Amino acid sequence: MPGLNGIEQLASTTTGDAGVRVEVVWSGERRPLPSDIELAAFRIVQEALTNVVRHAQADGCRVEIAYGREELALEITDDGRAAPEGSPAGTGFGITGMRERAALLNGRFGAGPRPGGGFRVAAGLPLEHPEEPLERKEKE
Repeated sequence: MPGLNGIEQLASTTTGDAGVRVEVVWSGERRPLPSDIELAAFRIVQEALTNVVRHAQADGCRVEIAYGREELALEITDDGRAAPEGSPAGTGFGITGMRERAALLNGRFGAGPRPGGGFRVAAGLPLEHPEEPLERKEKE
């Protein structure tokens, strides 16, 4: 099943096959996550990259994955052309699918044009059972 361990390969494939440079930035303590979070995160990044290739006319994009204590945060930004003024953001099925994946996990989702050009997709997937520091577990 796809998960976050496949992000680097996905980025490499996007760069090689589509010619869009993909920079992946990791932050926080990488650790195993529940399979539903792993799959949703992978699929959100995958769809966002697909949208960059198909719609953005971008040279590059950045995928940021941040492991927090209570949330896995994803942000995918591109340097593509700006959407025309007043155009609706997120009306395609890809955006809808990403939004639904986040909602199924009680997460947050947003997508839209960036000021000055490009597009941004952001999602936060809650980690219902965050790892507790070892010291706290030992005291209980």
